[in-house]
This record gives sequence, structure tokens and C-alpha cells, in this order.
Amino acid sequence: MLRAPGRLLEGAGRQAVFFFDTVRYMPHAAKSYKKETVRLIAEIGMGSGALAVIGGTVVIVGFMTLSGGSLLAIQGFSSLGNIGVEALTGFFAAFINVRIVAPVISGIALAATIGAGATAQVGAMRISEEIDALEVMGIRSLSYLVSTRLMAGLISIVPLYSMAVLMSFLASRFTTTIVYGQSSGVYDHYFATFLRPADLFWSFLQAIIMALVVMMIHCYYGFNASGGPAGVGDAVGRAVRTSLIAVVMVTLLGSLAIYGTSGNFDLAG
Repeated sequence: MLRAPGRLLEGAGRQAVFFFDTVRYMPHAAKSYKKETVRLIAEIGMGSGALAVIGGTVVIVGFMTLSGGSLLAIQGFSSLGNIGVEALTGFFAAFINVRIVAPVISGIALAATIGAGATAQVGAMRISEEIDALEVMGIRSLSYLVSTRLMAGLISIVPLYSMAVLMSFLASRFTTTIVYGQSSGVYDHYFATFLRPADLFWSFLQAIIMALVVMMIHCYYGFNASGGPAGVGDAVGRAVRTSLIAVVMVTLLGSLAIYGTSGNFDLAG
């Protein structure tokens, strides 16, 4: 009866040690593997192989946040219109996009693109014994394979998330003012009134934490993959499930820590 909790605690301990070592080796990776880090930044942003044709993660994150912003405007305009205050759609875009829509959608996109790719790449190297070969050659595999990917993810998330937020804003404005015909002056007034710089700062911090968590989780499962190609596929599946849960938990805990139980805004103007 005690075996399952014991295995769970043992697995959590292994992950904690792996994450600690990954962060500890980041200065070494930044000093010794600059070219690899730059290559990974380009790969994360624009993709590789066939994925590079459509722009990789940039296009995927942009399209998903574009869809999220449009759906927010559609639902907001329709729901607010039922009580005669559709002018507050700009408030919806400024308030909900920054706090919920953009962070969650970006986190899901990171897990499905950057994260899954990292698990597959590192896992393939593990089952083909390339990681063991790196160790034999005196290369710190954790620093070369994992710490570099973690740094690349943290560097790439800032421009990626900036684009995601802008796309969600543009989609909401276009849908409200062009599709539904609301006055752009009314929309811009409520949007500017409720868009708080502090919310943008916390939103970016939340995205950075998401990128950190997603990359570490996926690299852990890839680094410890076993069982041949089928084992790599299983590692990708488990990593995606875990990282999706982590994205939601980061959003939940971050919202509780930053905003608490209050909405932190005054419905005026």
C-alpha cells in the first residue's frame, strides 16, 4: 500500500534534483555553449524543417492568441449587449486578455510546440545513446542539452509573448469595431481606461514562469526517456499532460498571489 506514495515522492525528488542542476548549470552553458544557445533560440522561434516554412512557434502562438482575442470580443459584445452595455467590450479586451486569455493560450502553445519538440529531440538522443556519447567525450550533457534549451526558452518567450498580447488586442479591436461596427473611439476609451501597466508586467512575469516550468518538465521527460521509439512517444505524452496541468496551476496560483480575491479595478470612466 505504501509503494505508490513512495514512488511518487521518489519521482518528485528526482525531478527536483534535475531542475536544480539544470538551473545550476546555466552559467556554464552560457559561457561554454553560446552557439548552441543561439541555434536553439532560432529553432524555437522559427522552427526547423517543414515547420520553418510557416514560421514555427511564432505563427502558432500568434494564430492561437488571434483566435482567443476574437472569441473574447464575440462573447463579450454579445453578452454585454444583452444588458445594454456593449460599450464595455473594450474593458473585456483590456482586462481578460492580459490576465487570462493571453497567458493560458501562450502556455498551451508553448507546451504543444517548443516543449513537445524538446522532449522528442532529447528523448531521441537518449535512446540512441548520444547522451552517453557526450558524457564519454567529457561534455556535460545536462548543461549542453537542457540548460541551453532552458535559456533559449526564457530568451524567446519575451518577443513571443509580446506578439501574443498584441495579436489578442488587435483581434479584439478588429472584431468589435469592424465586424460589429462599434465606434473605435468608444472602444479605445474603455480599453485605455482599464489597461493597467501593472497587469502587463505581471502577465509577462507569468509567461516567463510558464516558459521556465514547461521547458524543465519537457526536458526532464526527454532526458529520462527509455524503451525505444515507443518510449519517446510515451515521454512526449506524459510531458505534455504534466506541462498543461502546470500551465493552469501557474495561472491559478499567480492570479491568487497577484490579484487575490478582488478584481483590483474601479468600474468608472
